[in-house]
Amino acid sequence: MRWQFAATVIMALVGCQPAPQSEVPSRAAMAGSAARLPPMKMFADRPAATDPVTASNDDIARDFLDLSFKLESGRDLPVLTRFEGPITVRLAGTPPAGIRTELDRVLGRLRREAGLDIRSTSSGGANITIQSVSGDQIRRYLPQAACFVVPNVSSLAEYNRVRRGDQTSWSDLKTRERIAIFVPNDVSPQEVRDCLHEELAQAIGPLNDLYRLESSVFNDDNIHTVLTPFDMLILRTYYAPELQSGMSRYEVERVLPEILSRLNPAGDRRPSRWLSETPRDWIEAIQTALGPGTRPEARMRAATRALRTAESEGWDDHRLAFSHYAYARLVQASDPQEALRHYRFADAIYARRPETAIHRSFVRAQLAADALSRNSGDQALGFLRGQPELAQKYENAALLASLMMLQAQALDATGRGDAAQAIRRDSLGWARYGFGPDWAVRAKLSEIAMLSPSQTGG
Repeated sequence: MRWQFAATVIMALVGCQPAPQSEVPSRAAMAGSAARLPPMKMFADRPAATDPVTASNDDIARDFLDLSFKLESGRDLPVLTRFEGPITVRLAGTPPAGIRTELDRVLGRLRREAGLDIRSTSSGGANITIQSVSGDQIRRYLPQAACFVVPNVSSLAEYNRVRRGDQTSWSDLKTRERIAIFVPNDVSPQEVRDCLHEELAQAIGPLNDLYRLESSVFNDDNIHTVLTPFDMLILRTYYAPELQSGMSRYEVERVLPEILSRLNPAGDRRPSRWLSETPRDWIEAIQTALGPGTRPEARMRAATRALRTAESEGWDDHRLAFSHYAYARLVQASDPQEALRHYRFADAIYARRPETAIHRSFVRAQLAADALSRNSGDQALGFLRGQPELAQKYENAALLASLMMLQAQALDATGRGDAAQAIRRDSLGWARYGFGPDWAVRAKLSEIAMLSPSQTGG
């Protein structure tokens, strides 16, 4: 299940509200007019990130077991379940434009990188049915979910009939034969793609998410939006010939070292980090702080609790950085200087490891926006150096467009208008993919343009 707070984490910048269209600066208004928006851009048909898996096999084995034998709720699963044979996938419902291309891309990656025998079909007897429905229909069943996956059904109507019985229980499942994925058809192309990646991975493989994973979509921080090399290794391991449905955790644990040595020999030579478990109190606090339907004061209390828990656990990893980031996001409207202090903490922690470079991009965007609000274009450009390239590498168009718009605004602030115009124009194709409708693209342009004091009368 993908949580709705992805948009909060990815898109918001410095707490600014979109300005009325009449307040958009003339340069941005010209670039963002409905008649002049360029075509939507999409990522090339290639693996999203080619970095090697850097974790030790000892850590990967532990992660694999915790991913495969627990649900997100923390409940234990008695046995491993998977598809035992070729996997077929079909689209149903009212699919949005572009979803077929996205499905073909991710299925191609699953074949190449995870070694799965998986293909699309138009047959009603497909193993996995991806039904496109409205976001409202999804929230009717799971208010905090952007999309979700269910066993032993093929449609939302069927799920509605049987959802209170044992048929849809993952805990009672013995093997996987028929699974439905419900994705929204009224969101941006990127949000649809993100749901496809995460829900397909869970329909095929592990059902749990672990916040301690820094390089995975099996993590509810939603930093990674497409399947990573780590995820492909997990899925390749899940379908290793030594494993089969019905095996217990102990049985899987016995053969796992040999499987990982074969699939990831470099991991045998890497030292274990052995990050501590993530307590439920921290998980619940983060979900309350960033999820929908919570009052501002309750969000703030939850963010404070998450940060205190991270500090009391003695963490020095990406979870501590994310705690600072979440706290800063919520406090910045009332205390910008305090928010800036916590963004800097997060930036310093993320900077320690190359594996969290993409995490750091989100913080660098916030620091650049703060610099722009102080009319320091050169400092903003320093924060942004190399960040759009990272966002493109990890296929996050919403982040990429935001970074490019910030870069254009900083170039304007330093008197380089022609370069600013070219970058701003280039950002719009990515924005159409990341944010969706034209009004959302123009709103993002407006929001970033209003950061500069010259546009707000400051």
